[in-house]
Amino acid sequence: MTVTRFAPSPTGFLHIGNLRAALFNWAIARKAGGTFILRLDDTDAERSKPEYAEAIQEDLTWLGLTWDRFERQSDRLARYAEAAEELKGKDRVYEVFETPVELDLKRKKQLNMGLPPVYDRAGLKLGHAEKDRLRAEGRQGYWRFLLDQTRIEWEDGILGPLSIDAASVSDPVLIKADGQVLYTFASVVDDVDFGITDIVRGADHVTNTATQIQIIEALGARPPRFAHHSLLTGPQGEALSKRLGTLSLRDLRREGVEPMAILSLMARLGSSEPVELRMGLDEIVAGFDVRSFGAAPTKFDREDLWPLTGRVIAATPFEEVRDRVLAAGVPEALAPRFWATVRENLRTRDDIAAWWAVFRDGAAPEIAAEDREFLEAAFALLPEPPYDETTWATWTEAVKAATGRKGRGLFMPLRLAVTGRERGPEMAEVMPLLQTRPRIG
Repeated sequence: MTVTRFAPSPTGFLHIGNLRAALFNWAIARKAGGTFILRLDDTDAERSKPEYAEAIQEDLTWLGLTWDRFERQSDRLARYAEAAEELKGKDRVYEVFETPVELDLKRKKQLNMGLPPVYDRAGLKLGHAEKDRLRAEGRQGYWRFLLDQTRIEWEDGILGPLSIDAASVSDPVLIKADGQVLYTFASVVDDVDFGITDIVRGADHVTNTATQIQIIEALGARPPRFAHHSLLTGPQGEALSKRLGTLSLRDLRREGVEPMAILSLMARLGSSEPVELRMGLDEIVAGFDVRSFGAAPTKFDREDLWPLTGRVIAATPFEEVRDRVLAAGVPEALAPRFWATVRENLRTRDDIAAWWAVFRDGAAPEIAAEDREFLEAAFALLPEPPYDETTWATWTEAVKAATGRKGRGLFMPLRLAVTGRERGPEMAEVMPLLQTRPRIG
């Protein structure tokens, strides 16, 4: 059975980069009829916050990426301690005492000598007496995993065959001096215990994967299938790291981006398949194939979300927005007609109220000086409401005959005066919805 997981740390809001891992793992599980686990990697008690944990669940629910099982690493500390003892018994972890300053000096020395900055395993040479002396000096020990310095190889679901020489990687720290279990270890124990079969995450985790494969094997388990997706960049190829605060899912939701717009884009962005608007989660799952994604950095432009959002709204049937339309003040008798008229001209659902305000109260836009005389003559020819589907054609023909204007010079100033916008629905459909006689300001 396929079992995947999304394992965010509740130290901030989910952003568009996090979403790739969530969506890919969710889609793999759903396509296989398997299990999708949401796991909060919250062993960092100082940085993990309840409000972020709640926000993660809210954002995923908003997108429809529901989970079958929910776990918190903070509930499993006793299990990590047990697994650590198992590795100690196998001589696969060892205690070290170097300070960050000492480690930094070692790295600089290695680099100056043209050597890779890899931990020198000095901790392995410490005897009991030496460790006691260091503790007496006030030092606290922490624990590293002893890598088997061979090549670590796996077939990556996106990147293809990968091979990393473990001798080129520092033995990873598993447990800090204060007892905090680090991601590298806690994730492995969870993945083993929960029977995770497939993991998709960012390409920045490739080295972590190599070391975690050995930890998994040291615990007597079989590693899952790994795939590493490319990292997102800005539209010009720039790093997104400084912009992620403006790309949180809750900010995009607040701005009015539609869930299916986000999912449709992210389910194909960076793959060999074209981005296509999907109107349901089943369509996302059916069209998803992790093997179609490439290794090259993937450019993301938030502006691409707006045309998709507009198309989602335009395709939404009235019954799904009925409450929103009525809440904007549209009379129930007019509501279906109003929606049919404006839905292809909305940037977000918030524009529903703005369009009804135009129909209800009039637009009163600023009028260009060169058009004022023309518009005064035109509005003198406009009868009082109610209007029907023929009003626009009848009115514009009368204005054309009276003023001699035609084409864009005729229609654009009239559209702008009536709606306050240069673009919008067909004016023949707008006129019957007007609740008051348009006037120029």
